[in-house]
Amino acid sequence: MTTDTMNRPAKIAMNGVNVPTLLATIGAVAEQPALAQFTFRARSEWAAGTYSRTRINDYAGAGGEHAREAGEFVVEADHPAVLCGADHGPTPGEYLLAALASCITAGIGNIASARQVTLRSVKGTVEGDADLQGILGIDKTVRNGFSAIRARFEIDGDAPREVLEKIVHQSMARSAVLDMLTNGTTVDVDVAA
Repeated sequence: MTTDTMNRPAKIAMNGVNVPTLLATIGAVAEQPALAQFTFRARSEWAAGTYSRTRINDYAGAGGEHAREAGEFVVEADHPAVLCGADHGPTPGEYLLAALASCITAGIGNIASARQVTLRSVKGTVEGDADLQGILGIDKTVRNGFSAIRARFEIDGDAPREVLEKIVHQSMARSAVLDMLTNGTTVDVDVAA
C-alpha cells in the first residue's frame, strides 16, 4: 500500500448512492465475472386497440433468480388519439426516450458519487424524430423507428464545469440503453399461437 493510498479519505455515500456498496459490487464482479450476467424480463398483455400493460418483476443475475423488493411494476403504453389510440399511456417510442434519459441520469448519479461530487440537480431532455410513413406502410423506404435522437443534460454540482462534463460523458460511455441504440442488439421473436 502506498502512502498516497493510506492518506486518501474513504469514499462515502452521497447523492443517494451507497458508494461503498457500489465499489464493493464493482470489486466482486471484477473477481467473479459470472456475477455480471443478468437477464431482465418484461411480460406484456394487450388490453384493447393500441393499449397494453407490461409487468416487470423478476430477473436473473448475480448468480440467481430475484424478484423486485418493491413488488411488480406495471407499465402502460398506448398511442395518442391522433394515432388511433386512447392515450392511456406514453407510446413505446416515448418509453425508449425515457429509458435513455433514465439510464444516462442514473449513470451520472453513480459516477458523480463515486468521484465524490455532490450533485445539486440533473435535468435531461431527450427528443426523437419519426416519419410515420414507414410505420403506416405508406413508404417502404422510410424507417419505422426514430430517424434521429437528441439528448441534452443540464448538470449542477460542486465541481468545475469540465469535471461535470466528464461525468456526463463517462455516463454516456457506460449507458446500456445508449449502447443498445447505437450498436444494435439482436432481437429474436418467437410466435406461439
